Amino acid sequence: MKVVDRNLTGGAPVESGRAQEAQRTSPTAGGSSSTVSGGGDHVEFSNTLGSLARAMSTFNASRASKVQALAAQYQNGSYRADSLATSRTMVTHALTARDE
Repeated sequence: MKVVDRNLTGGAPVESGRAQEAQRTSPTAGGSSSTVSGGGDHVEFSNTLGSLARAMSTFNASRASKVQALAAQYQNGSYRADSLATSRTMVTHALTARDE
């Protein structure tokens, strides 16, 4: 895609075929939602993005409930850490986290 600043060239921007094709796409094509701003820009978000957002929300809620349950166990003194699982995870992370 080529972007031309009208203020620098004084002319209309030249659009690539892909940009022109995107402007002709209907808002419901391919099961996606579209937003068109006043400037003629065109943005499409696929249904996959909505599915990802729902999955992340479910994951965050699940994780929060697990953390809350662990905190309650720790506070009442019933939490017992699995030292073998903890040490294995630490070693695995150390061996695989080379570039962090």
